[in-house]
Amino acid sequence: MLREMDFIESDWAALFWAMGGARSVISRGKGINMMQGQKINRISGRIIMILSSIALLTVISGYFQPPQPDEGAAAHIFQLSIVALVPMILLFLSTADWKRPLQSIRQMAFPAATLVLAFGALYYLEHFR
Repeated sequence: MLREMDFIESDWAALFWAMGGARSVISRGKGINMMQGQKINRISGRIIMILSSIALLTVISGYFQPPQPDEGAAAHIFQLSIVALVPMILLFLSTADWKRPLQSIRQMAFPAATLVLAFGALYYLEHFR
């Protein structure tokens, strides 16, 4: 595997190579079968929905508070939910069934829209309010 890394040309290629390796470990590893990979995918998809909803709700809560000179607890909750999203998205993508990509894309539509709304609301809250 170390020798293969010498031939990876870009960061994106390295990311896809790593996701493929994680997928093979999850789906073909010791004691882990394809059904468990699907279960991991389903659970990570739900966690992504929860974390993206938390991010949106914390931003919305900022509209009901007076402007503060410093970050509050909601800002930290938002930041932690976004940081926690990164490994969950990578886990979801590495366990997704890419023979049926439309199903995976559909499952990520709600969290993606929620995150777009959260970051849009945060931008408005920071710059215009």
